[in-house]
Amino acid sequence: MTVKNPDREALAHGRITNEPIRQKPGVPTWALKLGMAITGLFFALFVVGHMAGNLKLYMPAKDGEEALDVYGSFLRTMGEPLLPAGTLLWIIRIVLIAAVLIHIYGAFALTARSKQARGKFKRSNLMGGMDSFATKTMLVTGVFLLLFVVFHLLDLTMGVTPVAPEEFVHGSVKANMIATFSRWPVTIIYVLAMICLFLHLTHGIRLAASDLGITGAKWRQTFLVLAYIIPAVVCIGNIVMPLSVALGWVS
Repeated sequence: MTVKNPDREALAHGRITNEPIRQKPGVPTWALKLGMAITGLFFALFVVGHMAGNLKLYMPAKDGEEALDVYGSFLRTMGEPLLPAGTLLWIIRIVLIAAVLIHIYGAFALTARSKQARGKFKRSNLMGGMDSFATKTMLVTGVFLLLFVVFHLLDLTMGVTPVAPEEFVHGSVKANMIATFSRWPVTIIYVLAMICLFLHLTHGIRLAASDLGITGAKWRQTFLVLAYIIPAVVCIGNIVMPLSVALGWVS
């Protein structure tokens, strides 16, 4: 291995250098991988629950209240009367923000360390097909998803125009979804984001199995199956909703 700035005196005595090849990182690599695995699985569970709740879009109104609006009200008031309204929801949001920061830091730190360790000797053609594509685009799909989350919050949570439609009304979840997905450019953005989510989750769940030290054949096979089933269900569920609105099937 080529060593930068070698000790000339050490070379003369048959040693390359007395200095370590690279500095010890502040956060161990195993800790970064563990953090990314845990936060990644947490995100996978969150998007499944988020999709399941939003599927109430197709449920009929009861006593004049839309099922999706009732669900939105439940999220804002859950924890009452033990906790004030919105407290538990904000706790979940803070945990999600912390998980996002840990995941982002780990992704960029591991990518930088990987490039530094390989140097000019880059591996290629180790995998084929979609696995190889998902691996190569993990950072790209991750950045796109981060931007999409910001867009999604401005659109359907905060109602900030021009990202959100002018008809946005806080608390009217179903009406807001219909208004925003009636715009084809927005619907296309959501569909592209779900394709990126499928690729990111598929590879991420498979990596999580390795990073968590799961080596048993049956457990690894289980994670492999879940790595395709969970992202596929989430992707299809979240694509059907905006398309059904955009095509006029839900109004």
